[in-house]
Amino acid sequence: MRVCVIGAGLSGLAVAHALGERGIDFVCLEKAPDVGGIWRGPGAGERGPGYLSLHLNTAKQLTGYTGWPMPESYPLYPRHDQVAAYLRSFAERSGVLDHVELRTEVVSVRREADGMWSVVSRDAHGAVSARRFEQVIVASGHHTEPALPDPLPTGADSFTGRILHSLDYHDGGDFAGRRVVVVGLGASAVDIAADLSRHAAQTVLSVRRGLHIVPKQLFGMSVDEIAEAPWWNEMSFAERRAWVEQALLVARGRLADYGLPEPDHPVFSSAVTLSDEILSRIRHGAVTPKPAITAFDGDRVVFTDGTSTAADAVVYCTGFRMTFPFLPAGCPVAADGSVELYRRVVPADRPGLYFVGLVRPVGAITRLVEAQAQWVARIIDGAAALPPAEEMREEIGTYLAGVAERYGRTQGASIQVDVGPYLAEFRESLAV
Repeated sequence: MRVCVIGAGLSGLAVAHALGERGIDFVCLEKAPDVGGIWRGPGAGERGPGYLSLHLNTAKQLTGYTGWPMPESYPLYPRHDQVAAYLRSFAERSGVLDHVELRTEVVSVRREADGMWSVVSRDAHGAVSARRFEQVIVASGHHTEPALPDPLPTGADSFTGRILHSLDYHDGGDFAGRRVVVVGLGASAVDIAADLSRHAAQTVLSVRRGLHIVPKQLFGMSVDEIAEAPWWNEMSFAERRAWVEQALLVARGRLADYGLPEPDHPVFSSAVTLSDEILSRIRHGAVTPKPAITAFDGDRVVFTDGTSTAADAVVYCTGFRMTFPFLPAGCPVAADGSVELYRRVVPADRPGLYFVGLVRPVGAITRLVEAQAQWVARIIDGAAALPPAEEMREEIGTYLAGVAERYGRTQGASIQVDVGPYLAEFRESLAV
């Protein structure tokens, strides 16, 4: 068989559809019992990174696949189970499902001497098999290995409450009547804090560093619609930044007025957090902001400002390590933590290996994933070609240098992209 696709979530299904459209022979391996990725997990009661209160942060019309709109009955920001049902329906109606092997976990992916790729997988019964492919496309995401502070604050070993990661969080009802501290200010942190505040006796949000909190809509438009609007992409970067800063001042004012730290960086110099709820929950007294945790003391959590609170649980929403345990070390994450991929898709020195969905936009990811998938499919069938490895390495270096200048040298920054300019990179390659 020519191609192996790893993962049957939103990205993997987009890849499978692009391959099928071009008549390319492939198989898609998915370790879960069904397609849908993180969106089906909450409904199945499985371990995260999804949770029962999970909704889309992006508008349904931009998150659905091109030519396969989400149902009109769906709200603008559908629930996880609605997204999962949509993805399942897409897989069935597009014929993709016939190519998916469920409950099949990829154990190892290695390039052989003859240039073929050996993919070792394990099925639901524990049987291990090895197959050879010309090409491998990794579309499995990277939300599998939780990142916790190492070491945890002093006294964590003797803390009488429970310490967990967002990966283990399922439902706020599990913490009814409890006192909970949520750590972080990213998407999962604000979602979980808002969810908990409707069930817990006390919800505290511990924030080490300020981030820009952006409402899901500005001036009545979903922010991902803005990101794809022609007028937005005609602006210079400085004009976009000034526009958003003014819009945020009108929409929510200063974050310090909510008891949160002001960001130490301008907007678009780090990932932003989309939320319509967290600031309202703080203003209603349902969530109490606190600074970073400095120590644990029995049943108490101590903060850097010297205050403390009794807690029954601490939920660390501190992200994930970008790991691909089935791949050789250093692929695609370099020793310094940066992701090294040409056009955020192709490792320069591993012919026949591709990554789809390993980007972080401000806005919906679907159009980007579709462009990546279609480009890869064209490369595989010969309609498009990659430049020499040296040219790819040069592009990677230039991109990462620009990222470092704008965002700093962090692992997450190396996959950050701007929707309009990134899509423009593929237009010529995808022209008929």
